[in-house]
Amino acid sequence: MFIAVVTAALAVLGPPQSLAQNPVQTTRLVSYDEAVRCAGLTQAASELEGGESRYGRSLYDAALYWSLAAMQAATAAGRHPNAAENDQTRARVDSVKRLSAGEAEARAVLARCRQKTPRLG
Repeated sequence: MFIAVVTAALAVLGPPQSLAQNPVQTTRLVSYDEAVRCAGLTQAASELEGGESRYGRSLYDAALYWSLAAMQAATAAGRHPNAAENDQTRARVDSVKRLSAGEAEARAVLARCRQKTPRLG
């Protein structure tokens, strides 16, 4: 499963050169900010839900995917890994507050992030 997560995270940055010329293969790139926002929201939701339920496990998978995607996007953007980790931590802390308060916008963005998360197994 870890290989599937890493492969999916790498897909966020674009297909390998050999696939880039194949018009059937499409990959939507996400910005660093979007990856960090999704990482923070999915991590927060995973913490709040716990891992006992099917939903909780899917949130954990999404959090892992978006965390890896954010780190890949940070590398592509030339950001230092420590700064990228700090950005994710801030996003997670903020998201815990927003989700705990029942903020509708946070729930809507979380749903969009989950829709963009590839199936990991």
